[in-house]
Amino acid sequence: MDPELTLPVPDRPAVPQAASPSNQRAPALSGQLQRVAACVKAVEQGRSLTDSLAAVDPAWRPGVQALSFEVLRRLGLARALLSALATRRPDPPVRALLHTALALLQAPAAPEEAPPDGVPPRPRYTDHTLVNEAVEASKRDPGTRRQSGFINACLRRYLRESEALLAQVRGLPEARWNHPGWWIERLQHDHPADWEGILDAANRPAPMALRVNRRRTDRDRYAAELAAAGLPARPFAADGLVLERPQPVTRLPGFDLGLCSVQDAAAQMAAPLLLQDMDLSSRPRVLDACAAPGGKTAHLLELADLDLLALDVDDGRCDRIRQNLQRLGLQARVLCADAARPATWWDGRAFDAILLDAPCTASGIVRRHPDVRWLRRPGDVEQLARVQRALLEALWPLLRPGGRLLYATCSVFREEGDGQVQAFLARHTDAVLRPAAGHLLPGTAVAGGQFKDNVPGGHDGFFYARIDKAGG
Repeated sequence: MDPELTLPVPDRPAVPQAASPSNQRAPALSGQLQRVAACVKAVEQGRSLTDSLAAVDPAWRPGVQALSFEVLRRLGLARALLSALATRRPDPPVRALLHTALALLQAPAAPEEAPPDGVPPRPRYTDHTLVNEAVEASKRDPGTRRQSGFINACLRRYLRESEALLAQVRGLPEARWNHPGWWIERLQHDHPADWEGILDAANRPAPMALRVNRRRTDRDRYAAELAAAGLPARPFAADGLVLERPQPVTRLPGFDLGLCSVQDAAAQMAAPLLLQDMDLSSRPRVLDACAAPGGKTAHLLELADLDLLALDVDDGRCDRIRQNLQRLGLQARVLCADAARPATWWDGRAFDAILLDAPCTASGIVRRHPDVRWLRRPGDVEQLARVQRALLEALWPLLRPGGRLLYATCSVFREEGDGQVQAFLARHTDAVLRPAAGHLLPGTAVAGGQFKDNVPGGHDGFFYARIDKAGG
């Protein structure tokens, strides 16, 4: 699972957009809230925010995305407040709109990030304006129209009693940390010294990190191009730059020409870890087993000339790999196939190296995908761990003696990381664990898992283990 940021909309608190030069009116707040509530309802019913945003009209999408992120980062508190306000559980559309309004009433008094140049700062609505617009939104939607009086009553009561209501619920773990209770308990068990920092980082906007395509430019030259465009950035690792402020990719110089990609600092570790100390003179045969959308595939090809096979089980996601490679001027064989069933796609020739970026809970990229915490269920960890184990077992025989496998997940749960690897080593006497990153914890406020060069704004949560096959 590659947590690249692919939407051309920065994760920043900015809604309704300014009027265009033709004096077209900006989207009304009530209309924004109506659409945000629909996205929140979809998440609460188990559908991803990404899919919901794709269905939003492009004219509304930037504001709806920004507001949805704010709501989902405060949804635990909003749920607790609604439980204190209402003696009965409202219908899903009503509940979603109330959650939306109650969460946004907790928004900071000022934006957490400065908007890009040329974009006006987000208006900071008064509480009464926000409530009025939420009630207006309820009257527009057939799913909430009949309950607009109830919605109005709940929100007006919150305005009157907010101090007491907040004091009543803030002691609840889900309200304090805005994560499900089972998630909080697992982090407390897995990372007893760092769980608070992990949760705090998950509720903050992620930085926007770039990977410079060394096949077409170099980092210093591209940093100068960004500076000339008014987009200052700071370097990290070998090819990385982190922008001072997130931007739409359309503002990045030469993005369409393949000069850079958007990829988090933690994800940029995969390719160097796999190729470290490897003889690259003979064009090694490499498998990227769960490759979509192709960020790590591309990074491998930017670093070395490889005979690379990129697999993904979904045909549409394979198209995204091809599109990313084409934009960057890179070539690989891309195949739609199930990596766990080699008999359906493997030609019998052993690989020199395998990257297994396995399906996982995505618990390390919650700040970038704030809906993940609300979509996952406790049993998902064990179920995905079984998938990871099956993939490791299926791919290990495909690796030549002396070859290496890099196991990666964008998860902070130990069952998907160190626990998975230790169990694999116990089952395979020909597996040798080499030094790698281990568990990288998100953000900058935790004690462990930090990069030596202190990436500005931190990085996503990740796990890496390099396992070599004895012999050769």
